[in-house]
Amino acid sequence: MRPPMSSDAHATTHEHRQALAQPPATLRTHEVTLRGPRLLLRPLTEDDWAPLLAWNNDPEVLAWFEGDEIESCMLDEVQRIYRAISVNAHCFLMELDDKPVGECWLQRMNLQRLLARHPGEDVRRIDIAIGLPALWGQGLGREAVGLLLDFGFRREAVDVIYACVDSGNIRSRRMFASLGFAAGAESNSAAGSIGDAEIDMMLTRPNFEAAG
Repeated sequence: MRPPMSSDAHATTHEHRQALAQPPATLRTHEVTLRGPRLLLRPLTEDDWAPLLAWNNDPEVLAWFEGDEIESCMLDEVQRIYRAISVNAHCFLMELDDKPVGECWLQRMNLQRLLARHPGEDVRRIDIAIGLPALWGQGLGREAVGLLLDFGFRREAVDVIYACVDSGNIRSRRMFASLGFAAGAESNSAAGSIGDAEIDMMLTRPNFEAAG
């Protein structure tokens, strides 16, 4: 779960602020399912709150994906955030051998500073979290992001996809770089996070297609 930050660098669009202020009563659903060699990415549903709540209260997971300033999350807060995000995103639960192991989404870009770089283009962002630390470092995140990229560029005809990665999360930075993302400018992150900044990592459709 990635709540909005307050700095100018993290100023969000009106539609995303509105969704957070007045989230829907249930998750927005979709019918997209993505399959990889090991992973199944299926639509996130209202039946998935148990694993989401567990991951959002695991100190090790929170430290890497939310920043040290977030210590725990109540169910109603988890529901509010994910339901709001779902308004502008395809949200997925990641399954390995029929068991939930993480979550991810492809979201319409919510940061004004990044939209301003691409006027008239369809800009999205990927967010991903493997909820079980025992599975970190096994390539599952790379597989999931690869599935999201294929969906975004080939099926949604997206122009640009970003990943906003904490500068201290070297593993994630290397993973996105291995998929063709180029590291851009840093932006100030919230106090207490593992890194001092977030790095905007970007992949365009032409570069994705050229590498394909």
